[in-house]
Amino acid sequence: MPRMAKTRTIFVCQQCGAQQTRWMGKCPDCGTWDSFVEQAESRSNTAAVRNPSASANRPVKLSEVAIGGFERLPVLGEEFSRVLGGGLVPGSVVLIGGDPGIGKSTLLAAVAAHFANAVGPALYVSAEESAQQIKLRAERLGLNAEELYIYSETSLDAVLEQIRQMTPRLVIIDSIQTVFLEAVTSAAGSVSQVREGALQLLRLAKELNIPMFIVGHVTKEGAIAGPRVLEHIVDAVLYLEGDRFHQYRLLRGVKNRFGSTNEVGVFEMVSEGMHEVTNPSAVFLAERSSGTPGSTVAVTMEGTRPLLVEVQALTSTTSSAQPRRTTNGFDPNRLLMLVAVLSKRVGLPLFNQDIFVNVVGGLRIGEPAADLAVALAIASSFRNAPIEPDLVCIGEVGLSGELRTVSQLDRRLSEAAKLGFRQAVVPAVTQSGSIDGLRLQAQRSLPEVVDAFARARDRA
Repeated sequence: MPRMAKTRTIFVCQQCGAQQTRWMGKCPDCGTWDSFVEQAESRSNTAAVRNPSASANRPVKLSEVAIGGFERLPVLGEEFSRVLGGGLVPGSVVLIGGDPGIGKSTLLAAVAAHFANAVGPALYVSAEESAQQIKLRAERLGLNAEELYIYSETSLDAVLEQIRQMTPRLVIIDSIQTVFLEAVTSAAGSVSQVREGALQLLRLAKELNIPMFIVGHVTKEGAIAGPRVLEHIVDAVLYLEGDRFHQYRLLRGVKNRFGSTNEVGVFEMVSEGMHEVTNPSAVFLAERSSGTPGSTVAVTMEGTRPLLVEVQALTSTTSSAQPRRTTNGFDPNRLLMLVAVLSKRVGLPLFNQDIFVNVVGGLRIGEPAADLAVALAIASSFRNAPIEPDLVCIGEVGLSGELRTVSQLDRRLSEAAKLGFRQAVVPAVTQSGSIDGLRLQAQRSLPEVVDAFARARDRA
Protein backbone atom coordinates (compact mmCIF):
# COMPACT_ATOMS: atom_id res chain seq x y z
CA MET A 1 0.00 0.00 0.00
CA PRO A 2 1.58 3.34 -0.99
CA ARG A 3 2.34 5.80 1.75
CA MET A 4 0.36 9.00 2.08
CA ALA A 5 1.97 12.19 0.76
CA LYS A 6 3.50 14.50 3.32
CA THR A 7 2.84 18.22 3.26
CA ARG A 8 5.36 20.73 4.49
CA THR A 9 5.59 24.51 4.42
CA ILE A 10 8.42 26.21 2.55
CA PHE A 11 9.24 29.80 1.68
CA VAL A 12 9.98 30.65 -1.96
CA CYS A 13 11.68 33.81 -3.30
CA GLN A 14 9.43 35.51 -5.85
CA GLN A 15 12.43 36.91 -7.71
CA CYS A 16 14.80 33.97 -8.21
CA GLY A 17 12.82 30.95 -7.00
CA ALA A 18 15.17 30.04 -4.13
CA GLN A 19 13.58 27.89 -1.39
CA GLN A 20 14.12 28.18 2.36
CA THR A 21 12.63 26.31 5.30
CA ARG A 22 11.93 29.57 7.16
CA TRP A 23 11.05 33.13 6.26
CA MET A 24 13.98 35.49 5.64
CA GLY A 25 13.99 39.23 5.15
CA LYS A 26 16.62 39.11 2.40
CA CYS A 27 17.11 36.35 -0.14
CA PRO A 28 20.64 34.92 0.22
CA ASP A 29 20.75 33.96 -3.46
CA CYS A 30 19.64 37.11 -5.31
CA GLY A 31 19.75 39.70 -2.51
CA THR A 32 16.13 40.83 -2.93
CA TRP A 33 14.42 42.14 0.22
CA ASP A 34 10.99 40.96 1.40
CA SER A 35 10.55 38.53 -1.51
CA PHE A 36 9.78 35.26 0.34
CA VAL A 37 6.22 33.94 0.38
CA GLU A 38 4.87 30.93 2.23
CA GLN A 39 3.88 27.95 0.14
CA ALA A 40 2.67 24.43 0.88
CA GLU A 41 4.66 21.66 -0.76
CA SER A 42 3.38 18.12 -1.12
CA ARG A 43 5.81 15.26 -1.55
CA SER A 44 5.53 11.52 -1.43
CA ASN A 45 7.91 9.10 0.26
CA THR A 46 7.62 6.70 -2.63
CA ALA A 47 9.34 7.90 -5.78
CA ALA A 48 7.69 7.08 -9.05
CA VAL A 49 9.87 4.92 -11.26
CA ARG A 50 9.50 5.55 -14.96
CA ASN A 51 9.79 2.70 -17.39
CA PRO A 52 12.37 3.74 -20.00
CA SER A 53 10.75 1.49 -22.62
CA ALA A 54 7.50 3.47 -22.31
CA SER A 55 8.99 6.50 -24.03
CA ALA A 56 8.52 6.84 -27.76
CA ASN A 57 11.64 8.99 -28.17
CA ARG A 58 14.81 7.32 -29.41
CA PRO A 59 18.25 8.71 -30.25
CA VAL A 60 18.54 9.58 -33.91
CA LYS A 61 21.47 10.51 -36.12
CA LEU A 62 21.87 14.21 -36.87
CA SER A 63 21.91 13.49 -40.60
CA GLU A 64 18.54 11.73 -40.29
CA VAL A 65 16.74 14.51 -38.41
CA ALA A 66 13.85 15.83 -40.50
CA ILE A 67 13.44 19.59 -40.54
CA GLY A 68 10.16 19.70 -42.40
CA GLY A 69 7.46 21.84 -40.82
CA PHE A 70 9.89 24.38 -39.43
CA GLU A 71 9.34 26.93 -42.16
CA ARG A 72 8.87 30.35 -40.62
CA LEU A 73 5.38 31.81 -40.59
CA PRO A 74 4.74 35.43 -41.61
CA VAL A 75 4.21 37.88 -38.78
CA LEU A 76 3.25 41.55 -38.53
CA GLY A 77 5.49 43.58 -40.89
CA GLU A 78 9.23 43.51 -41.48
CA GLU A 79 10.19 45.04 -38.13
CA PHE A 80 8.64 42.27 -36.05
CA SER A 81 9.98 39.60 -38.40
CA ARG A 82 13.47 41.10 -38.15
CA VAL A 83 13.50 40.71 -34.36
CA LEU A 84 12.23 37.11 -34.54
CA GLY A 85 14.95 36.22 -37.05
CA GLY A 86 12.82 36.22 -40.19
CA GLY A 87 9.43 35.00 -39.00
CA LEU A 88 7.65 32.87 -36.43
CA VAL A 89 8.82 29.26 -36.02
CA PRO A 90 6.01 26.69 -35.47
CA GLY A 91 6.09 25.27 -31.95
CA SER A 92 8.12 28.16 -30.54
CA VAL A 93 7.22 30.02 -27.34
CA VAL A 94 8.04 33.75 -27.28
CA LEU A 95 7.99 35.79 -24.07
CA ILE A 96 7.29 39.53 -24.43
CA GLY A 97 7.89 41.94 -21.55
CA GLY A 98 7.61 45.67 -21.11
CA ASP A 99 6.48 48.42 -18.77
CA PRO A 100 2.74 48.80 -18.07
CA GLY A 101 1.04 50.84 -20.77
CA ILE A 102 3.96 50.56 -23.19
CA GLY A 103 1.78 48.85 -25.84
CA LYS A 104 2.30 45.09 -25.47
CA SER A 105 -1.39 44.22 -25.78
CA THR A 106 -1.85 46.69 -28.64
CA LEU A 107 1.04 45.19 -30.57
CA LEU A 108 -0.02 41.59 -29.99
CA ALA A 109 -3.63 42.32 -30.95
CA ALA A 110 -2.37 43.57 -34.31
CA VAL A 111 -0.08 40.53 -34.61
CA ALA A 112 -3.00 38.17 -33.93
CA ALA A 113 -5.31 39.89 -36.44
CA HIS A 114 -2.62 39.94 -39.14
CA PHE A 115 -1.78 36.28 -38.51
CA ALA A 116 -5.45 35.23 -38.60
CA ASN A 117 -5.93 36.89 -41.97
CA ALA A 118 -2.67 35.64 -43.50
CA VAL A 119 -2.20 32.15 -42.04
CA GLY A 120 -5.15 30.78 -40.09
CA PRO A 121 -7.09 30.78 -36.81
CA ALA A 122 -5.48 32.65 -33.91
CA LEU A 123 -6.54 32.43 -30.26
CA TYR A 124 -6.06 35.49 -28.03
CA VAL A 125 -6.35 34.52 -24.35
CA SER A 126 -6.76 37.44 -21.95
CA ALA A 127 -6.87 36.99 -18.19
CA GLU A 128 -6.85 40.75 -17.56
CA GLU A 129 -9.53 42.04 -19.93
CA SER A 130 -12.97 40.92 -20.96
CA ALA A 131 -13.88 40.01 -24.52
CA GLN A 132 -15.83 43.28 -24.80
CA GLN A 133 -12.77 45.33 -23.85
CA ILE A 134 -10.66 43.57 -26.47
CA LYS A 135 -13.41 44.12 -29.04
CA LEU A 136 -13.42 47.85 -28.29
CA ARG A 137 -9.64 48.00 -28.72
CA ALA A 138 -9.86 46.09 -32.00
CA GLU A 139 -12.44 48.56 -33.34
CA ARG A 140 -10.28 51.50 -32.26
CA LEU A 141 -7.28 49.97 -34.04
CA GLY A 142 -9.30 49.07 -37.12
CA LEU A 143 -8.63 45.34 -36.76
CA ASN A 144 -10.98 42.96 -38.50
CA ALA A 145 -10.19 39.25 -38.69
CA GLU A 146 -12.79 36.54 -39.07
CA GLU A 147 -10.44 33.82 -37.80
CA LEU A 148 -9.38 35.66 -34.60
CA TYR A 149 -10.90 34.11 -31.46
CA ILE A 150 -11.02 35.87 -28.07
CA TYR A 151 -11.05 33.87 -24.85
CA SER A 152 -11.25 35.66 -21.49
CA GLU A 153 -10.20 33.13 -18.85
CA THR A 154 -7.92 32.96 -15.81
CA SER A 155 -7.82 29.16 -15.42
CA LEU A 156 -4.87 27.82 -17.37
CA ASP A 157 -6.36 24.32 -17.24
CA ALA A 158 -9.39 25.57 -19.19
CA VAL A 159 -7.10 27.42 -21.61
CA LEU A 160 -5.04 24.28 -22.30
CA GLU A 161 -8.21 22.30 -22.93
CA GLN A 162 -9.53 24.92 -25.37
CA ILE A 163 -6.21 24.93 -27.24
CA ARG A 164 -6.38 21.14 -27.62
CA GLN A 165 -9.94 21.31 -28.91
CA MET A 166 -9.43 24.24 -31.31
CA THR A 167 -5.82 23.55 -32.41
CA PRO A 168 -5.36 27.15 -33.66
CA ARG A 169 -2.34 28.22 -35.68
CA LEU A 170 -1.29 30.85 -33.10
CA VAL A 171 -1.92 31.35 -29.36
CA ILE A 172 -1.36 34.52 -27.31
CA ILE A 173 -1.43 34.40 -23.48
CA ASP A 174 -1.92 37.80 -21.83
CA SER A 175 -0.43 37.38 -19.27
CA ILE A 176 1.43 34.49 -17.62
CA GLN A 177 1.26 36.17 -14.18
CA THR A 178 -2.56 36.30 -14.17
CA VAL A 179 -3.42 32.71 -15.11
CA PHE A 180 -3.24 29.80 -12.67
CA LEU A 181 -3.26 26.02 -12.55
CA GLU A 182 -5.74 24.28 -10.27
CA ALA A 183 -3.19 21.66 -9.17
CA VAL A 184 -0.74 24.27 -7.87
CA THR A 185 -1.83 25.55 -4.46
CA SER A 186 -0.03 28.92 -4.57
CA ALA A 187 -1.61 32.13 -5.85
CA ALA A 188 -1.49 33.33 -9.46
CA GLY A 189 1.78 35.06 -10.27
CA SER A 190 3.80 33.07 -7.72
CA VAL A 191 7.01 31.30 -8.62
CA SER A 192 5.37 27.87 -8.74
CA GLN A 193 2.42 29.06 -10.85
CA VAL A 194 4.58 30.95 -13.35
CA ARG A 195 7.12 28.14 -13.71
CA GLU A 196 4.60 25.31 -14.02
CA GLY A 197 2.30 27.33 -16.27
CA ALA A 198 5.13 28.16 -18.68
CA LEU A 199 6.20 24.50 -18.77
CA GLN A 200 2.65 23.34 -19.54
CA LEU A 201 2.35 25.85 -22.39
CA LEU A 202 5.78 24.89 -23.73
CA ARG A 203 4.87 21.18 -23.78
CA LEU A 204 1.60 21.87 -25.56
CA ALA A 205 3.27 24.16 -28.11
CA LYS A 206 5.84 21.48 -28.99
CA GLU A 207 3.22 18.72 -29.02
CA LEU A 208 0.77 20.52 -31.34
CA ASN A 209 3.45 22.50 -33.22
CA ILE A 210 1.68 25.78 -32.40
CA PRO A 211 3.63 29.03 -31.91
CA MET A 212 2.77 30.96 -28.76
CA PHE A 213 3.30 34.48 -27.45
CA ILE A 214 3.35 34.92 -23.67
CA VAL A 215 3.12 38.37 -22.09
CA GLY A 216 5.18 38.84 -18.93
CA HIS A 217 4.86 41.65 -16.39
CA VAL A 218 8.03 43.50 -15.42
CA THR A 219 9.36 44.61 -12.04
CA LYS A 220 10.30 48.18 -11.12
CA GLU A 221 13.87 47.36 -12.17
CA GLY A 222 12.62 46.55 -15.69
CA ALA A 223 13.15 42.77 -15.57
CA ILE A 224 10.38 40.27 -16.27
CA ALA A 225 8.66 39.42 -13.00
CA GLY A 226 8.83 35.93 -11.58
CA PRO A 227 11.69 33.43 -11.54
CA ARG A 228 14.58 33.80 -13.96
CA VAL A 229 13.90 30.21 -15.02
CA LEU A 230 10.92 31.57 -16.99
CA GLU A 231 13.29 33.15 -19.49
CA HIS A 232 15.24 29.88 -19.77
CA ILE A 233 12.10 27.88 -20.51
CA VAL A 234 10.90 29.85 -23.53
CA ASP A 235 12.53 29.96 -26.97
CA ALA A 236 12.73 33.74 -27.33
CA VAL A 237 12.53 36.75 -25.02
CA LEU A 238 11.58 40.17 -26.40
CA TYR A 239 11.37 43.49 -24.60
CA LEU A 240 9.20 46.37 -25.76
CA GLU A 241 11.06 49.51 -24.72
CA GLY A 242 10.37 53.21 -24.88
CA ASP A 243 9.04 56.17 -22.98
CA ARG A 244 5.29 56.26 -22.44
CA PHE A 245 5.39 59.98 -23.27
CA HIS A 246 7.18 59.41 -26.60
CA GLN A 247 5.53 57.83 -29.60
CA TYR A 248 8.41 55.52 -30.55
CA ARG A 249 8.86 51.97 -29.27
CA LEU A 250 11.76 49.56 -29.70
CA LEU A 251 11.20 45.80 -29.77
CA ARG A 252 14.49 44.29 -28.67
CA GLY A 253 15.42 40.61 -28.58
CA VAL A 254 17.51 39.44 -25.63
CA LYS A 255 17.20 35.70 -26.36
CA ASN A 256 16.33 33.83 -29.53
CA ARG A 257 16.97 30.15 -30.17
CA PHE A 258 16.05 30.58 -33.83
CA GLY A 259 17.90 33.77 -34.73
CA SER A 260 20.14 36.62 -33.68
CA THR A 261 19.62 38.50 -30.41
CA ASN A 262 21.05 41.72 -31.82
CA GLU A 263 18.08 42.81 -33.91
CA VAL A 264 15.75 45.67 -32.99
CA GLY A 265 12.41 46.67 -34.48
CA VAL A 266 11.20 50.27 -34.34
CA PHE A 267 7.50 51.12 -34.05
CA GLU A 268 5.50 54.31 -33.70
CA MET A 269 2.53 54.44 -31.34
CA VAL A 270 -0.35 56.31 -32.96
CA SER A 271 -4.08 56.38 -32.36
CA GLU A 272 -4.56 53.52 -34.82
CA GLY A 273 -2.05 51.29 -33.02
CA MET A 274 1.57 50.34 -33.67
CA HIS A 275 3.01 51.30 -37.04
CA GLU A 276 6.44 50.07 -38.07
CA VAL A 277 9.12 52.64 -38.83
CA THR A 278 11.13 51.59 -41.88
CA ASN A 279 13.64 54.47 -41.72
CA PRO A 280 14.10 55.26 -38.01
CA SER A 281 17.19 57.43 -38.52
CA ALA A 282 15.28 59.96 -40.59
CA VAL A 283 12.49 59.99 -37.98
CA PHE A 284 14.83 60.56 -35.03
CA LEU A 285 16.50 63.50 -36.85
CA ALA A 286 13.31 65.02 -38.29
CA GLU A 287 12.96 67.73 -35.61
CA ARG A 288 16.63 68.48 -35.20
CA SER A 289 17.49 72.18 -34.99
CA SER A 290 20.72 72.78 -36.87
CA GLY A 291 23.29 75.24 -35.64
CA THR A 292 22.37 74.99 -31.95
CA PRO A 293 25.23 74.66 -29.44
CA GLY A 294 25.26 71.35 -27.60
CA SER A 295 23.75 69.30 -30.43
CA THR A 296 25.61 66.47 -32.20
CA VAL A 297 24.67 63.36 -34.15
CA ALA A 298 25.77 59.88 -33.04
CA VAL A 299 25.64 56.70 -35.11
CA THR A 300 24.71 53.71 -32.96
CA MET A 301 24.20 50.10 -33.96
CA GLU A 302 21.01 48.33 -32.95
CA GLY A 303 21.73 44.79 -34.04
CA THR A 304 22.74 44.94 -37.69
CA ARG A 305 20.97 48.25 -38.26
CA PRO A 306 22.77 51.59 -37.91
CA LEU A 307 20.70 54.36 -36.33
CA LEU A 308 21.49 58.07 -36.39
CA VAL A 309 20.24 59.93 -33.32
CA GLU A 310 20.60 63.46 -32.04
CA VAL A 311 22.48 63.91 -28.77
CA GLN A 312 21.79 67.11 -26.84
CA ALA A 313 23.85 68.50 -23.97
CA LEU A 314 23.34 71.55 -21.77
CA THR A 315 25.80 73.01 -19.28
CA SER A 316 24.77 75.63 -16.75
CA THR A 317 26.77 77.34 -14.00
CA THR A 318 25.61 76.34 -10.53
CA SER A 319 26.31 77.57 -7.03
CA SER A 320 25.75 74.13 -5.54
CA ALA A 321 28.69 72.29 -4.02
CA GLN A 322 27.63 69.16 -5.93
CA PRO A 323 26.76 69.92 -9.56
CA ARG A 324 24.07 67.77 -11.15
CA ARG A 325 24.83 65.15 -13.80
CA THR A 326 21.53 64.12 -15.40
CA THR A 327 21.03 61.85 -18.38
CA ASN A 328 18.07 60.62 -20.42
CA GLY A 329 18.84 57.67 -22.68
CA PHE A 330 22.55 57.49 -21.80
CA ASP A 331 24.47 55.62 -19.08
CA PRO A 332 24.94 58.00 -16.08
CA ASN A 333 28.19 56.32 -15.04
CA ARG A 334 29.61 56.73 -18.53
CA LEU A 335 28.64 60.41 -18.45
CA LEU A 336 30.64 60.87 -15.23
CA MET A 337 33.64 59.29 -16.94
CA LEU A 338 33.35 61.56 -19.99
CA VAL A 339 33.04 64.65 -17.77
CA ALA A 340 36.21 63.60 -15.93
CA VAL A 341 38.08 63.13 -19.23
CA LEU A 342 36.90 66.54 -20.47
CA SER A 343 38.08 68.15 -17.24
CA LYS A 344 41.41 66.34 -16.91
CA ARG A 345 42.54 65.79 -20.50
CA VAL A 346 40.85 68.62 -22.39
CA GLY A 347 41.04 71.20 -19.60
CA LEU A 348 37.39 72.28 -19.52
CA PRO A 349 36.46 73.64 -16.03
CA LEU A 350 33.26 71.66 -15.53
CA PHE A 351 33.50 71.47 -11.73
CA ASN A 352 30.86 74.19 -11.29
CA GLN A 353 28.58 73.16 -14.15
CA ASP A 354 25.27 71.32 -14.07
CA ILE A 355 25.36 68.96 -17.06
CA PHE A 356 22.28 67.51 -18.76
CA VAL A 357 22.47 64.97 -21.60
CA ASN A 358 19.45 63.85 -23.63
CA VAL A 359 19.11 61.33 -26.46
CA VAL A 360 16.26 62.62 -28.61
CA GLY A 361 13.32 60.35 -29.42
CA GLY A 362 13.30 58.23 -26.27
CA LEU A 363 16.08 55.97 -27.57
CA ARG A 364 18.54 54.45 -25.10
CA ILE A 365 22.16 54.19 -26.18
CA GLY A 366 24.11 51.41 -24.50
CA GLU A 367 27.23 51.13 -26.64
CA PRO A 368 30.42 53.23 -26.22
CA ALA A 369 30.44 54.34 -29.87
CA ALA A 370 28.39 57.40 -28.80
CA ASP A 371 31.08 58.63 -26.38
CA LEU A 372 32.56 61.09 -28.84
CA ALA A 373 29.17 62.58 -29.73
CA VAL A 374 28.27 63.07 -26.06
CA ALA A 375 31.64 64.57 -25.14
CA LEU A 376 31.62 66.93 -28.12
CA ALA A 377 28.05 68.01 -27.32
CA ILE A 378 29.10 68.91 -23.77
CA ALA A 379 32.12 70.87 -25.02
CA SER A 380 29.94 72.63 -27.61
CA SER A 381 27.41 73.69 -25.00
CA PHE A 382 30.08 74.83 -22.53
CA ARG A 383 31.83 76.99 -25.15
CA ASN A 384 28.52 78.05 -26.75
CA ALA A 385 29.92 77.00 -30.12
CA PRO A 386 27.63 75.07 -32.51
CA ILE A 387 28.81 71.99 -34.41
CA GLU A 388 28.43 71.77 -38.17
CA PRO A 389 24.97 70.37 -38.96
CA ASP A 390 26.34 67.91 -41.58
CA LEU A 391 28.77 66.23 -39.14
CA VAL A 392 28.45 62.85 -37.38
CA CYS A 393 30.65 61.65 -34.52
CA ILE A 394 31.73 58.03 -34.09
CA GLY A 395 34.20 56.74 -31.53
CA GLU A 396 34.79 55.40 -28.05
CA VAL A 397 36.65 57.62 -25.58
CA GLY A 398 39.24 56.06 -23.26
CA LEU A 399 40.33 57.31 -19.84
CA SER A 400 43.44 58.92 -21.28
CA GLY A 401 41.31 60.77 -23.83
CA GLU A 402 42.25 58.54 -26.78
CA LEU A 403 39.70 57.65 -29.43
CA ARG A 404 39.15 53.93 -29.90
CA THR A 405 37.70 52.25 -32.95
CA VAL A 406 34.20 50.76 -33.02
CA SER A 407 32.67 47.82 -34.85
CA GLN A 408 30.92 47.95 -38.24
CA LEU A 409 32.20 51.43 -39.01
CA ASP A 410 31.60 51.11 -42.76
CA ARG A 411 27.88 50.44 -42.21
CA ARG A 412 27.60 53.42 -39.90
CA LEU A 413 29.29 55.73 -42.38
CA SER A 414 27.21 54.47 -45.29
CA GLU A 415 23.99 55.18 -43.38
CA ALA A 416 25.21 58.69 -42.55
CA ALA A 417 26.01 59.37 -46.21
CA LYS A 418 22.53 58.18 -47.24
CA LEU A 419 20.93 60.76 -44.97
CA GLY A 420 22.94 63.63 -46.44
CA PHE A 421 25.78 64.03 -43.93
CA ARG A 422 29.07 65.20 -45.45
CA GLN A 423 31.58 64.96 -42.58
CA ALA A 424 32.43 62.31 -40.01
CA VAL A 425 34.86 62.36 -37.09
CA VAL A 426 36.33 58.87 -36.62
CA PRO A 427 39.27 57.39 -34.66
CA ALA A 428 42.61 57.66 -36.45
CA VAL A 429 43.39 53.95 -36.02
CA THR A 430 40.29 53.02 -38.01
CA GLN A 431 40.87 51.22 -41.29
CA SER A 432 37.87 52.17 -43.35
CA GLY A 433 37.41 52.63 -47.04
CA SER A 434 36.26 55.90 -48.56
CA ILE A 435 32.55 56.63 -48.64
CA ASP A 436 31.21 58.63 -51.58
CA GLY A 437 30.18 62.11 -50.49
CA LEU A 438 31.54 61.74 -46.95
CA ARG A 439 34.76 63.39 -45.77
CA LEU A 440 36.45 61.57 -42.89
CA GLN A 441 38.29 63.49 -40.16
CA ALA A 442 40.59 61.00 -38.44
CA GLN A 443 41.54 62.11 -34.92
CA ARG A 444 43.63 60.34 -32.28
CA SER A 445 42.27 61.88 -29.09
CA LEU A 446 39.40 63.89 -27.68
CA PRO A 447 41.60 66.99 -27.05
CA GLU A 448 42.53 67.00 -30.76
CA VAL A 449 38.84 66.93 -31.73
CA VAL A 450 37.89 69.80 -29.39
CA ASP A 451 40.89 71.88 -30.45
CA ALA A 452 40.18 71.28 -34.15
CA PHE A 453 36.62 72.62 -33.83
CA ALA A 454 37.83 75.54 -31.74
CA ARG A 455 40.32 76.53 -34.47
CA ALA A 456 37.65 76.14 -37.14
CA ARG A 457 35.35 78.42 -35.16
CA ASP A 458 38.10 81.04 -34.77
CA ARG A 459 38.79 80.99 -38.50
CA ALA A 460 35.11 81.44 -39.19
